[in-house]
Order: sequence, then C-alpha cells, then structure tokens
Amino acid sequence: MGGTVERLVAAVRDGDADEVRASLEAGADPDTVDGTDGLPVLCRAVAAYDEPVVEALLEAGADPLRPLPDGTTPLLRAVDGGSHHMVDALATHRAPLPAPVRQELLARARHWAETDVEAELRRVTGLTGPVERVRVEDDEVGWWCEQVTLGGVTVRDEHRAVLTSMEARYGIRTHFDDLAARALAHPDRGHVVWSEVVFTLGRRVDEETWQWSRDLLNHPDRSHRLLGADLLLSLIFGDIVTGRQPFWNRGRELVPWAEEEQDPEVLAVVLHAMTHDNAPEIEAVGLSHLTHPDPAVRALIPETLEQSEDGRPLVRPESLTAVLTLARDPDPFVREAVCHWLAHHRAGEPEVGDALAALTHDELQSIRIGAVSGLAWRDDPRCVEAEHRIGPLDKALPFDERLLDVSRYQRRQEASESL
Repeated sequence: MGGTVERLVAAVRDGDADEVRASLEAGADPDTVDGTDGLPVLCRAVAAYDEPVVEALLEAGADPLRPLPDGTTPLLRAVDGGSHHMVDALATHRAPLPAPVRQELLARARHWAETDVEAELRRVTGLTGPVERVRVEDDEVGWWCEQVTLGGVTVRDEHRAVLTSMEARYGIRTHFDDLAARALAHPDRGHVVWSEVVFTLGRRVDEETWQWSRDLLNHPDRSHRLLGADLLLSLIFGDIVTGRQPFWNRGRELVPWAEEEQDPEVLAVVLHAMTHDNAPEIEAVGLSHLTHPDPAVRALIPETLEQSEDGRPLVRPESLTAVLTLARDPDPFVREAVCHWLAHHRAGEPEVGDALAALTHDELQSIRIGAVSGLAWRDDPRCVEAEHRIGPLDKALPFDERLLDVSRYQRRQEASESL
C-alpha cells in the first residue's frame, strides 16, 4: 500500500489525472496526506488549480470539508485561491452543505471580494516585494482572470464571481447595484467576474432587472453602457434553466440607443440584442451602419433584417444589395458572418447563389466550407466543383457536418432522376 500512496502523491504533484485515477483504483486513499506539507493531496491540487486532478480525487471520495491543522478545510482554501470553477466543484460535491459551512464560505468569499487581492496577499505573507501577475485563460469557456503570486502564495482575482455564484446557489438575491459594481470592477466582457454577474442577473428575467439594465445605457461611462447592453442581451436569451424568455421580442426598445451609441463594442452588443426581434425599425438601424468602421458591427447587419412570423427574412432588394456588398467586405470576420446568413437564406434569388459561389474562393477555409454547403442546400450544381476548393482539413479539428452537404445534394439529384 505504501507504494500506492507514493504513486498517488507523485501523480498529484505531476498533475497527471490519469495516473491519479489509476492510483485510486489500485487502492490509494483519496485523503492521502502529502508528507512534505502534512496536508491532504486534495489541497495540493486545489493550490495548483488542477481541476482534472481535483475531480478525480472528489469522485474517489476525497473530503472537501476535512478539518486541517490551521482550522481551514480544502473548500475554504479553494475560496482563498479564488478560482470560481474550483470552488464550484468542491462546494457542490457534498450537497447540501450544512448551514454553518455555507455561512463561513460566504463570509470568506465576501472578505476577499471586498479586499484588494494584492493588499490581502501582502497581509497574509507579510512581504513587501513585487508581485507576479499572469493572465490565465480558460480555453474551453473563453473566460480569463488575473493570477497574482507573492512569496509562493498564489490567488486568482475571481472572488467576486465566487461570491456571486454562491449567493445565487444559496437563494440570496443580491441587489442589482451590488452585482453591477462587482462586474464593473473588472470591466471586460471576457473576465470571469463580469461573465458570472451577467449570467446571474440574466437568469432573473424580471421587469425590474430589465429596466435597471436599460438605464445603464444612459450612463456617460462606456463600461456601464457595455454592462447594460450585455445584461439586456442575456435577459433576451432568457433563463437557460427554466427556458423562460419574456424579453425575446423586446429588442425594438433598444433602437434609440443603437441610433446614438458611439462606442463600437457597446453598439455591437446592443445590435446583437436587437437581432432577436423582428421589428422593421431594427432593420433600418442595422442598414444605417453598413459602412461602420468596426467589423463586429458590420457583421451583425444581416441578422437585423426583418423577419416574417415563421422566422424567414423578408428580404427587400435594397437589403439584399447591402448583404451582397458585405459579402465582399475586406474583413474575414464580416465575410464569414455574411456567408453564414447567405447559406441559410432559402429564397431563390440567383445573386445569392452567385455570392456563395464567389465565397468558395475565399482565403479562409471555414468560409469556403460554408459557401459550398450553402450552394448544396440551394441545389446549385456549382457545389460539386466548388467542393474541391475546400482543400485539406486540419485533422486536429472536430468533423464539420457541413462537409456532407454535397453528397446529400448528389443523393437528392439521383433520387429525383430515378423517378
């Protein structure tokens, strides 16, 4: 058994989740203590922000509430470390947590959320030297945070997200202004805290939250307006848990702000929120930005076109001309968005097929794939020859279902000819 323990400790130190699982299956205790620091191996994995290893240990029965010599627990140490995902994994492993544990967690998270991370690190370590700051990105979700290290102690600046998610989990309805302040402390749509606040408020789907979010669009500071736009977009998407979408068709209320907004990032988010409505005034706003200097704005224009009750675009000649102009946009991000729209436009205008055929020569393979797929769906025989222009695929990428559309077109043709 001693060899199994040493094997587990070494695997945790190396961050080898597969070896950790193998050691546990061989009989190692998931609460094994690392002899170098006298702490359970779970604490080492938590401190290393090693989520796969933590998951393996928890699945095998490691105790996130195990009392430690300093009076903490692995879960409390996770809160100190500031990783939103890490705290969530440990806090939801044993459900429900006892009320005193929940209160202690909330108090701990609130302390960090209300304290400057660097200042708290200096207090904890007693050191005055420079801190090391590293940007850490989540490749799967796309979020990022800042990781701060001083004297061998490392924390991440996600404590406001930790507090926000725990409050929501335990039924605490934090005031809108308090949550907005947390997001604005990290004014970037990609930051974990901003994203968690938007997710939390977006699930409320009530009129009060809608009005408060819309009021932020009147703020002179662009970060406040960006938050307001992001919240409105989230509210329009609705509560993904319950499926409620009471604001799905209220994008038309945002027209005055879309007409006046000067910040390109804010404008893009407002336009995105409006695209889920089908009011004719939304199309007019979209087309008014046809020559906007920011590609993120231009890329949204096709989605602003008015739709019929069955969701199909009511494409007027001048609107189609605008979209076809964007199909030749110098920015690939815009061309890809337009290609997606054209590929899903099922009306029979020949110029749509011509635009898709032109896009099969695009420099980006993803656009060529979308254009060939669009031609195939239109039963345009040019898709067969254009398929050869797609070129070799990156085998590391997941398979793209659109690559089968030409063969589906050919089968439809064969079936039609056999009748």
